[in-house]
Amino acid sequence: MTDKNVGKVLELFISTKENSKRINKSAINLDDFGVIGDKFYNKQINRSVLITSTHSYELIKSYDIDMPLGSLGENIFIDYNPYNLPIGTQLKIGSTLLEISQNCTICTHLSAIDKRVPKLIKNDRGIFAKVIKGGEISKEDFVYIVEA
Repeated sequence: MTDKNVGKVLELFISTKENSKRINKSAINLDDFGVIGDKFYNKQINRSVLITSTHSYELIKSYDIDMPLGSLGENIFIDYNPYNLPIGTQLKIGSTLLEISQNCTICTHLSAIDKRVPKLIKNDRGIFAKVIKGGEISKEDFVYIVEA
C-alpha cells in the first residue's frame, strides 16, 4: 500500500516560556513527548502537537479579521484541511509519524484578537496529534495520510 499525499508543511512554530510570541522555525524535532523545545513538551502526550490548516486562517480572513500565522497556537501549519479526518488517522510528515488524537478546543485567549474568533473557528481551529515515531519535520515537507 502507498501513503496518500494530501498536502505540504507551510510553516512551523514553537512557543517557549521565555517568549510570549510563537517562534517560526525552519524545522522542528519531535519525540514521544512532543515537540522538543516547545513549552508544552511532555505535558499532555495526546495533545503534544497542534496542526492547523490554511482553512482556519482563510475563514477568519473572510470576516475581515487580520491574524498572523501562529496565532492559533499551531506547531505545524499545512495547506490541507485535516479537521474531518477520524481520530486515529495517522499522518506521515518528514521522518515522523503522528496520530490524530482529538480536535482542538477553543481557547479564550483568541477573543483578545477579535471577540468573534472563538465562534468562527469553533470546529476549525486544528487537530491535536500524538507522536508515534519521532523525527524531524521541515518546511515544505509533504503530508501523507497513512493508508491502513
